[in-house]
Amino acid sequence: MLGASGDAHMTAPLLELENLKVTFSTRRGFVEAVRGVSLSLKPGEMLGLVGESGSGKSVTGFAITHLLDKAGRITDGRIRFKGQDITRAGSADLRSLHGAAMAMIFQNPRAALNPIRTIGQQIADAILAHRRLSRREAQAEALQLLRAVQIRDPERRMSAYPHELSGGMCQRVMIAIAISCSPQLLIADEPTTGLDVTTQKVVMDLLAHIAAERGMATILITHDLGLAARYCARVVVMEQGRLVEEAAPLTLFHRPQHPYTKRLVAASPTASSRIEDLVPDGERIPLVDVAELPPPPHGTPLLLDVKAIGKRFDDGTVGVADFSMTMRGGESVGLVGESGSGKSTTSRMICRLIDPSDGEILFDGQSIGQIPARDFHRSALRKDIQIVFQDPNDSLNPRYTAFDCIAHPLLRLLNMRGGDRLRQRVEECADRVGLPRELLPRFPHQLSGGQKARVGIARAIACKPRLLVLDEPTAALDVSVQAVVLQLLNRLRREDNLAFLFVSHDLNVVRMMCDRTIVLRTGVIVEQGESRALFANPQTDYTRELVDAVPHIAAPAELLPA
Repeated sequence: MLGASGDAHMTAPLLELENLKVTFSTRRGFVEAVRGVSLSLKPGEMLGLVGESGSGKSVTGFAITHLLDKAGRITDGRIRFKGQDITRAGSADLRSLHGAAMAMIFQNPRAALNPIRTIGQQIADAILAHRRLSRREAQAEALQLLRAVQIRDPERRMSAYPHELSGGMCQRVMIAIAISCSPQLLIADEPTTGLDVTTQKVVMDLLAHIAAERGMATILITHDLGLAARYCARVVVMEQGRLVEEAAPLTLFHRPQHPYTKRLVAASPTASSRIEDLVPDGERIPLVDVAELPPPPHGTPLLLDVKAIGKRFDDGTVGVADFSMTMRGGESVGLVGESGSGKSTTSRMICRLIDPSDGEILFDGQSIGQIPARDFHRSALRKDIQIVFQDPNDSLNPRYTAFDCIAHPLLRLLNMRGGDRLRQRVEECADRVGLPRELLPRFPHQLSGGQKARVGIARAIACKPRLLVLDEPTAALDVSVQAVVLQLLNRLRREDNLAFLFVSHDLNVVRMMCDRTIVLRTGVIVEQGESRALFANPQTDYTRELVDAVPHIAAPAELLPA
């Protein structure tokens, strides 16, 4: 069994990986996902593990906790925890390890939580798995844990189900479960993915506070370099299963040594980045910056005129109130705010996926707000207003090939039947978004995240729209893929004089992509203006909080060029 005592263990590493290798069995043979990783972690230390999708970050975390799926196995190396070799730990040791000695917070809290058990029951289940308590005592401790993770009205949340909570609250519940048995090691796998910047900051501040208070060592797995820079004492960079660089954040991000680290740092948006700065020289498209483009002439007719629209839901809650805006052809407007601020509701009303309760929407001078959303697909204007969704895994039909996905709006909205004309148009769209034609016969699960994003964009531009609504189009992408996709969108906008309504919680991306920005809070506009001026000098406390919450790589004077 695990367990050791003595003063020597107080200063010895809590966790040591020595030449760790993990291999997966696939239909195409064996794939080595982790290739000889060696690192150590001290008690109470927060270590950042950064890299892009496929770099081996999460697999390393799963190997440490012995949560690899059946296809994966440790083929070489050693994992030592508190000085003991747990590489081949048996089932009895694993029961004492999980929860009581080490715990893991997963990337998608909704998927990790049981949808048919209440929050209180799930936290109590974790406590009872390792401690001899009555169910009532476990429930009382569960309530205390909800208070510890600062959930509002914890007594009421005890009886709530996961679907009744926001993403940020679900992540707090996951933290409560993870710390329920006071583990010495916590592995947080992309714990803030999909959260808005202020919720992300609250969750990470809470995690850092709990770790410091309990002396808990933490491995933060993330592709957000700013997040690692803000919270970690040491950062390890992984590429294709290998550890390529390790240093303190200031050293690593201001003086990177490895070419891969240099590419990651260059591709991460900052408060002063331009889109072309994020892309390697060989992949750049020679374009001037958004801010350098002349605004559309005031004499240009309005493409979109939204007048005091609102949305009330069946339960009486107000999603959006008195929202007004205008757009001209070729203009890009950002829509930002926290989760629940009304961004997605507003964008879905404008692209006619849901009906407004009040107000009027004019597109190219025609009233479209009164056409029921269920009937708008029959309107001749449907082809002119298209949307790119946040998660291509959800928005692409898994039974359609990439070709079919792009062809679908051409068949439905333009009545373009099969044949050479359809194939030519699909291939033209694929070429424009940089999707190799040989990938067109593949299904979504056979494509990478960046390739799926390109299919979603190709589908949206297939009918040559005039307004493109972009709902968090790069939120799930690695920074280098995001940089290429943003450059692609920027080019399409200029070439086709497309108008963009860009919905995002990434303020640095909005500043680069949008001429103007509208800030929403609880369904109401609190501030709007020219993007760079708004973010450089916010006029409201709420916008200031949003800007301040963006994680960034600090630039101390001693590391900056003279």
